[in-house]
Formats: sequence, C-alpha cells, structure tokens
Amino acid sequence: MLLDTPSLYFRAFYGVPESVKGPDGSPVNAVRGLIDMIATLVRGHSPTAMAATMDADWRPAFRVAAIPTYKAHRVAHGDAEEVPAALVPQIAVIQEVLDALGIARLESPGYEADDVIGTLTHQAAGAVDIVTGDRDLFQLVDDARPVRVLYTARGIRNLQIVDEAFVTAKYGIPGRAYADFATLRGDPSDGLPGVAGVGEKTAAALITRFGSLDAMLEALDAGVTDGFPAGSRTRLAAARDYLRAAPAVVEVASGAPLPAADLTLPAKPRDPETLVRLADRHGLDSPLNRLLDALGG
Repeated sequence: MLLDTPSLYFRAFYGVPESVKGPDGSPVNAVRGLIDMIATLVRGHSPTAMAATMDADWRPAFRVAAIPTYKAHRVAHGDAEEVPAALVPQIAVIQEVLDALGIARLESPGYEADDVIGTLTHQAAGAVDIVTGDRDLFQLVDDARPVRVLYTARGIRNLQIVDEAFVTAKYGIPGRAYADFATLRGDPSDGLPGVAGVGEKTAAALITRFGSLDAMLEALDAGVTDGFPAGSRTRLAAARDYLRAAPAVVEVASGAPLPAADLTLPAKPRDPETLVRLADRHGLDSPLNRLLDALGG
C-alpha cells in the first residue's frame, strides 16, 4: 500500500475541524486525521507493506522546464507552495509520528510523491494499492499485476476502487491510457493547459481511435485525416509543441532514485518512547491507540 501522503494530509486538514488542538493550543487536525486514515486503511485492507510517500519537490524543475505554467498558480512566493499556515507545522509532526511508528517514509530529491509512488509501483513484485485523491495516478492502474488506486474523493471510508475497467467506464478510453488522455484534455488544477478546444469527449475519441498520443502524433505528421473529430486536426497541429513537451509533466516517473527501505508494516512502534512523547505533547493518544490496535491486529 502506497500512500500519497500530501494528498491525504491536505484532505485531513480540511476534513477535521481546525479547532482540534493539542495541549499547547497548536492545531493538530491534519495529524489526527491522517493517523485515523491510516488506521482505517490498515483495518480495511490488511496491507503487509506500506510506504508513506512525500514531496521532496512539489514543483520539480524538469516539469517547469517542459511546461512553465505547471502549478504556477499555487506558488506562494519564490519556490514555496501555498500551504495554510495552520498546516505547515503539522507536516513536521506527521513525519515524526510516521518515523516513530516505523512506517517507511520515502521521498526523492527533485521529485514529487507521485514519482516515488510510480517508482515503487514499478519495482513492486506483487499487488499494489495506491491511496490518493489525485487522478494523475490513474495512469498506473494495471489489472495484470494488479495495481489499483483507492481514490479518496468520497472519503477514506467510502473509497472508489479504480482499475482499468473503472477508467474505461468513466472516461471512455483504454484502461491504461489515462496519461495520454489527461495530456490532451489538460488539468487546470495543475496549470496544464491541454489542447484548446479539445475536451474530454474529443480527447477520449482520439485516444480510442489511435491508441496512444504518440500514434496520434505520427498520424498527424503523416497527413492522415481519418479518425480526427471535426475541427480537432487543426487544433492539434497548432498544439504540436505542447503535445511534445507535456508528457514530461503528466507521466509519473518510474525511476526516481530512492534509498533502501524496509516497507514491512510494523506490528509495534519502532521507537515507542518517542511515540509516547509525541502523543503527550500533541494530544494524540486516542488516534495513535486506534492505529496501534489496527497494526497489532
């Protein structure tokens, strides 16, 4: 089980009232919410291995070089991401809690959590469940292995199981073609413009007809006219530069450098003394006890 940790702690921050505070009055809503999420996942899915992936770089240089607008609207100042002030100090607490529990916490310099997930998925010998609220990771689903996404849009207790059949039913595309589809359609939440005038239906029709973005571009360059919805060929031709650059942004990396790590899910805390100290300092006894019960079970 691979956790898109930033996606989950943002969801916890907005899902648990900010009035939930520790003994010193500091907000701990994201910390408590994330701990309870992990407990629910462990009880409900019984993973044998787990990694909590992190953003070492939320806006990697290689993606910005390809598409300068990538996440540009979320920059607070300099290269810093716009993050609620009450969440910022909780991220360090989350990291300390994960380390004391012994849940592997992995990041890779110059890469996002998505890329760590992509790399671990590529390396995995068996089944993988990816927990995220980010649709970009739909590109990793693979029924043959199997690799699934446990999508959190409806909440951690009402996860949507995303496999190839889900992607096909939802978007009308081959089950493993989500990255090419997203490139064409674009994603305003990431500052990815897509092709002007090409929405979901046209993008789906193009990917279904040609099978992949590369095959569509080959047909475009070869002067093929069949299979292009009305008016789309001209728009696609005008967007050639974007379509050549965008895959570097959209596609999740599979070769991010990662340190060696034991992903075995711990049955008991790695550092119980530190965990007790964190629980006392931040008022985390109840959620940690629930998680420890789930791990022990």
